[in-house]
Amino acid sequence: MDNNRTTANLLLASAGVAAAYVILTTPPLRRLTFRLARFWLGVAMPTYLAGQLRQAWLDSGERPRTARRVIATNSASINHRSA
Repeated sequence: MDNNRTTANLLLASAGVAAAYVILTTPPLRRLTFRLARFWLGVAMPTYLAGQLRQAWLDSGERPRTARRVIATNSASINHRSA
């Protein structure tokens, strides 16, 4: 069983190295790969982090404040100061 797992891991690793070699030595594939990596880092990663942040906030038991409530609170304190 352990021998089968090692063999499978070696096959997957060698396939990954072969794919990386082909991608890095073929300019159109290299450009596509870097473009996709930039997209993932620029869009997918911040979206994932925002979701994790929201989930952590909800797990903490706090209720998220809405922009309307923050604006109303700030305008009430401004009106109170001017009176």
